[in-house]
Amino acid sequence: MRNIREVLRLKLDLKYSDQQVSHSVRVARSTIRKYLQRAQDAELTWPLPPDLDDIQLEAALFGPVDRTTSGTPTLPDWAQIDRELHRKGVMRRLLWEEHRRQHPDSVQYSTFAEQYRKWKAQSGLSMRQIHRAGEKLFVDYAGLTLGITDPRTGVVHPGQVFVATLGASDYTYVEVTRSQNSEDWLSSHVRALAFFGGVPEIIVPDNLKTGVTHASRYEPELNRAYAEFAEYYGVAIIPARVRKPKDKALVEVHVQIVERRLLAPLRDQVYFSMADANEALWGPLRELNLRPFQKRPGSRFELFTALDQPALRPLPAQPFEIASWKRTTVGLDYHVELAGHHYSVPYRHAKTSVDLRLTPHLVEVFLNSVRIAVHRRVLDTSSTQVRQTTIKEHMPPHHQRHSDWNPQRLQDRAREVGPGTVQLVDALLAAGRHPEQGLRSCQGLFKLAQAYGKERLEAACSRAVFLRAFSYRSVESILKHHLDELPLTSEDPAPRVADHVNVRGPAYYGQDSVLDTAEQGPSFAEHDFDPTLN
Repeated sequence: MRNIREVLRLKLDLKYSDQQVSHSVRVARSTIRKYLQRAQDAELTWPLPPDLDDIQLEAALFGPVDRTTSGTPTLPDWAQIDRELHRKGVMRRLLWEEHRRQHPDSVQYSTFAEQYRKWKAQSGLSMRQIHRAGEKLFVDYAGLTLGITDPRTGVVHPGQVFVATLGASDYTYVEVTRSQNSEDWLSSHVRALAFFGGVPEIIVPDNLKTGVTHASRYEPELNRAYAEFAEYYGVAIIPARVRKPKDKALVEVHVQIVERRLLAPLRDQVYFSMADANEALWGPLRELNLRPFQKRPGSRFELFTALDQPALRPLPAQPFEIASWKRTTVGLDYHVELAGHHYSVPYRHAKTSVDLRLTPHLVEVFLNSVRIAVHRRVLDTSSTQVRQTTIKEHMPPHHQRHSDWNPQRLQDRAREVGPGTVQLVDALLAAGRHPEQGLRSCQGLFKLAQAYGKERLEAACSRAVFLRAFSYRSVESILKHHLDELPLTSEDPAPRVADHVNVRGPAYYGQDSVLDTAEQGPSFAEHDFDPTLN
C-alpha cells in the first residue's frame, strides 16, 4: 500500500511522468497506469482522505481484474537501436514507437528500456548520463572519517562525512556528523537543502540501511522516516541500484575529491567538537566550489548560479521536523509505553499493534496510517512521579465515571444534600490513609441516597457527625435502624471535626483554605452522649 500511495502522490500531486514515477518507485509503467485508472474509478484524488487507512484503500482500489494472455513479443535488434541512438535528436522513446508500429505485439516502453540497458551492460559499453538543471541531488558518505576527540577522556570518535552533489553543476555540500543513523542522515539532508537554497526533483542515495529498509533493483523499500521526509519536501527518492556504482558516479567522483582535497590535508588536526571539524572543513569546501574546472569553463559555483539554482523548487516555510518510528503493542490498560512513560490511546485499540511517530516534542500513535492519538512527549521521566499521560476521552465510559469522582465533586454533591452531609464528607476525606479510601467511602455514602432519599441521608449524616462516627458503615447502620428519625437529645449544634496532626485536611486535596491548627476543637471526652442514641 505504501508504494501505491507514493505513486498517487508523485502522479496526482507532483505531476511526474510515468517514467519518472517508475524509476522512483520501481514499478512498471503499466502498473502505474493501472493504479491511476483504479483510483479514477474509485473517485480518489490527492490528497487522500486523512481517515482512509491501508485496508480501506486496498478495498477501494482492488477488485476482480480481467487477465488476458498474449504471445511472445517481438524484440528489436539492439545493435541497430544503439546505432540509431547516436544520431542527433534520436531518443529511445522514438525508436520504441517506431518498433511498436511495425510490431504491435512488442513489449511496453519500460521493458524496452530495461532490456536495452541490459544489452548495453553486456556489451561492455558505458552510457553517459546527462543531468538536467535542478533534477538530481546525489548523496553519500565518504569512506574516510574525521576524528573528533573527547576532551575529557581523549578518546577519538570517527566523525562521518556526508557528501551531497547537484547533477548539473557539480556544486557540493559536505559536513561531519557523529554517526550514520537515521537522525543524522535526515539532518544532513535538511541542512544540505538549506545550503543549496532549494529542492531538486530527485534525490539519489546509496542503499544504506538508514535510508533504504529493503534494497531491491525493482522495488526498494524506503525507511519510513526517509519516505516522510520525501513527502514533506515533495521530492522523489530513487536509490541507486544494488552493485551499480555508475548510477551515482557523480557523487562517487566527488567523494574521492572530498577525501583527497579536503579530508587528507586535515588528517593530523585535532578537533574537540563537530562544530570545530565542520568549520575547518567548510573553508576548503568554499575554495573547491569556487575553483575553475580543468576541462570546461567556469566553476561549480558559477554553474550552480546559472543552472541549478534557478531550477530548484523553493524550500518549505519550516524545515522538516525529524521523527523516528517505533512498532509497539497497546496494553490492556489502553496505554503504550515509551522510555518508562505511558501514553493513552482509545480503549477499543487495546492489544493492537500500532506505530509510534516520535519527535522531540510529540508522541503520535498511528493505526493503518491513521493517527488515533497524539500527546506532548515527556522527556524527563526521572523527575516526575506521574508515569502516565491519559486523555479522558480515551477511557471506557465506566472508567470515565470513576475518574470523575474527586474531592471537589464530592463536596459539591454533599452541598446538594445538606450541611450535615458536607461535614461528614470533609471528615471522611480527611480521615483516610490515602485519598482513594475517602473517595470510596463518599461514593458509598451517596449511594445510600438512592435507597433512602436525601432527607434521611442528611439526618443520618448529622447524627453521625454529632456522634463523631465518621464512617460509611455508621451512616448505613443509622439508616437501617431508623435512628435518623429520632430527635437529638442535645440542643447544641453538631460539633465540627476536631483538628489533629494525623488529619490531612482540605489542603491535602487542593483546597484553598485549611483549618487553623491553633484553634483546637473540643476533645472527644468533652461531649455528653445520650445512650439512647446508640
